[in-house]
Amino acid sequence: MGSVWTAIFVVLAAISVSHAQLSPTFYNQTCPNVTNIVSGVITSAAQSDPRIGASLIRLHFHDCFVQGCDASLLLNNSATIVSEQTALGNNNSIRGLDVVNNIKSAVESSCPNTVSCADILAIAAQVSVVLAGGQSWTVQLGRRDSLTANLSLANSNLPSPFFTLDQLKQNFSNQSLDTTDLVALSGAHTFGRAQCRFFDNRLYNFSGGNPDPNLNTTYLATLRQLCPQSEVGRNTNLTNLDLTTPDIFDKNYYSNLQLKNGLLNSDQVLFSTAGADTIAIVNNFSANQTAFFEAFAASMIKMGNISPLTGSQGEIRTQCNMVNGASSGLMGVASAESQDGLVSSM
Repeated sequence: MGSVWTAIFVVLAAISVSHAQLSPTFYNQTCPNVTNIVSGVITSAAQSDPRIGASLIRLHFHDCFVQGCDASLLLNNSATIVSEQTALGNNNSIRGLDVVNNIKSAVESSCPNTVSCADILAIAAQVSVVLAGGQSWTVQLGRRDSLTANLSLANSNLPSPFFTLDQLKQNFSNQSLDTTDLVALSGAHTFGRAQCRFFDNRLYNFSGGNPDPNLNTTYLATLRQLCPQSEVGRNTNLTNLDLTTPDIFDKNYYSNLQLKNGLLNSDQVLFSTAGADTIAIVNNFSANQTAFFEAFAASMIKMGNISPLTGSQGEIRTQCNMVNGASSGLMGVASAESQDGLVSSM
């Protein structure tokens, strides 16, 4: 009987570990300096690339929306893996993969085989917000890295900058995120950049050959100079997602929406959709930056809890761009002419 009870205990323990909850103290004993390591690499990268914070948040978002927060987005193509980096919402628009690679190398030097790439993305998102002037939050840790990627799921799950409000709501609801989460997480567009091809339809032929009526006419004229009609759908010129404080994490994103100065359609619909319940949330965040910061932190924690691998699931990758035991290679770096922020591109 002793051996039987031992076997049962081992099975129950394995089940318990595999369904373990994330914890902010997960690395307290095994890698207590991990957040400082991540912060150091990002601080250094930001000196030459002020966009990197928005790019790293976007990586975390695009990872979590596809089979959970498991670093599947970071996997390159291989003999057994079709990378998510070529999905419609990622191809030629994600960036910062080289910085993630640098973070992983620094963490491995200090704490070998300990910190997952999925957790690195979660920490990097929080650090990026703090460095840009936003509020900190307690990052839940203990995720493990997937052994697979899912290109078809990335194509279906990542939201588009052309989405209507109803489409955005459904997209977030599919991830168990509610309307407040949608509005709060969209606030990541308080910094970062976007290419003309993701919004130039609003400038010329939005409806019946006319520009989007929910676009400020002064802003329209400025954007038309950057994005000429002859290049609609192809122009990769960049402009700030927040035309007022483009590199600072603040509430101005919502104030811009009130003035019809939202850059992407998926931004402006939060305020300009008649009768929408998102309007009151935008107004609240515009008037109260603390309310926005607190809601953003809560929603980031909630998003970071989407289907994590824990316990004995997955693995701790030694290189973020490949599963352990795969052939060596460099992490693919997306085009520098890319969109930042949370809402994806098509």
